[in-house]
Amino acid sequence: MAANRGITYQGAGRVEVTDLDYPELVLRDGPGVHPDNIGRQVPHGAILKVLTTNICGSDQHMVRGRTTAPHGLVLGHEILGEVVETGPGVEFVKVGDVCSVPFNIACGRCRNCKEGKTGICMNVNPDRPGSAYGYVDMGGWQGGQTEYVMVPYADWNLLVFPDRDQAMEKILDLTMLSDIFPTGYHGAYTAGVTTGSTVYIAGAGPVGLAAAVSAQLLGASVVIVGDLNEDRLAQARSFGCETVDVSKGAPQEQIEQLLGIPEVDAAVDAVGFEARGHGSGAATEAPATVLNSLMEITAAGGAIGIPGLYVTGDPGGIDEAAKVGALSLSLGTGWAKSLSMATGQCPVMRYNLGLMKAILHEKVQIAKAVNAEVITLDDAPRGYAEFDSGVAKKYVIDPHGVTGKAA
Repeated sequence: MAANRGITYQGAGRVEVTDLDYPELVLRDGPGVHPDNIGRQVPHGAILKVLTTNICGSDQHMVRGRTTAPHGLVLGHEILGEVVETGPGVEFVKVGDVCSVPFNIACGRCRNCKEGKTGICMNVNPDRPGSAYGYVDMGGWQGGQTEYVMVPYADWNLLVFPDRDQAMEKILDLTMLSDIFPTGYHGAYTAGVTTGSTVYIAGAGPVGLAAAVSAQLLGASVVIVGDLNEDRLAQARSFGCETVDVSKGAPQEQIEQLLGIPEVDAAVDAVGFEARGHGSGAATEAPATVLNSLMEITAAGGAIGIPGLYVTGDPGGIDEAAKVGALSLSLGTGWAKSLSMATGQCPVMRYNLGLMKAILHEKVQIAKAVNAEVITLDDAPRGYAEFDSGVAKKYVIDPHGVTGKAA
C-alpha cells in the first residue's frame, strides 16, 4: 500500500507535514470527525492522487487559531487530482481521469443538492447542512493538502477534465476551480454584476481578486478593489482594476473620485470576520466594518455578495459577541435602501463547468490574476507563513512534482 503525507494543524500559528494513513473508502476516526460519521462506508467514492492543492485564506483563519479546529486536523479543501481507485458504486468516473474537486462535499441525493444548493447538502455533515474537506465543524472529511485523498460521491462531485494533456498544460488555472474562482464568481454573480455594472470589492486577497476577474467576465464597466495592502492592490491593478486604499479612510471619497458619485451598483465582501477598520482604525480589528461600509456605498436596490467567511465560533474574537459570530450591523441602512445580501458557501458545482470552459478556451487567466506560485508539500509551512504575512500570492502545493514549477 502506498504511503501518504499531509499538512496538519498543530495549534495557533503552526502547521507541519505529517505521515498519514493511505485513504480508504471508509471514514475513519480522527481529529474533527463527527462521531456519527465514524465508520461511514463510501462505496460511491474514489481515491485521488493529488496533483495540486492550494492554501486558502479560509485555512488561515484556522491556522491563526481563530476557530475551534482540533489539533491534528488534516487541512486542505482546494484539490485537483488524478483518480487512482474507484469504489464499487462508481459508474462513470474512471481510473486515470484528471478532475477538479469542489470544496463542498455533496451527496447529490438530498433536496438541497437536487436544487443546486450543494454548499448546504443535508447528508454529509451530522452537525449542520454543508460540508468541506479538512475544515472545522464540517463532518471530519480528511483534507486534501496531502499526497492522496478520498472523495465521496465521486460520480456526482468530480468535474472530469475532457483532455488530460490540456488539463496539465493549464493546471495552475484549473486548480482554482475547486474554490476561489467559483467563490469569487459567486460573490460577483449574487451581487447582481452584469453588463455595465460598477462594482466595489472589499479585499484584494485571492478570493477578492477572483471576484474582480469574475466581475470583468460578467461585463462590469468598472471594478474597484479595496484593501490595506499595497502589494495586493498592485496585483489588482495588474489586470485592469481600479483600487482604493482603505488605510486612508472609508472608501466613499475615493470611489467618488473614480466614478463621480460615492456609490456603486454592486459590492462584494471578500474579507470576512477578521476585518479591520478604515483610516486611523486600520490597525484595529472591527469585524462589522466591511459589511456596514458596503451597505453605505451600494446604491439603493443593489445587492451585496458575501463570500467572505463568517463563523459561529471565534476564540480570538474582540468581544463576547464576536466570539459567537454576532456583529453590530447597521441593518436599518440595508433595509432602508432595499439591499439584497447573499451569504454562505459557494455552491461550486453551479459554476465550475462554465468557468472550466472559460479557462480551456482562454477567456480568462485566473492563475496570473491571483499570482499563483507553486511550492512543494514540504515547503507548505513556509507558504502558510508567507501568505499570512500578506504577500500578494496564491500558493499552490504540488505534492508529487507533476507541474515542474515548484519554487
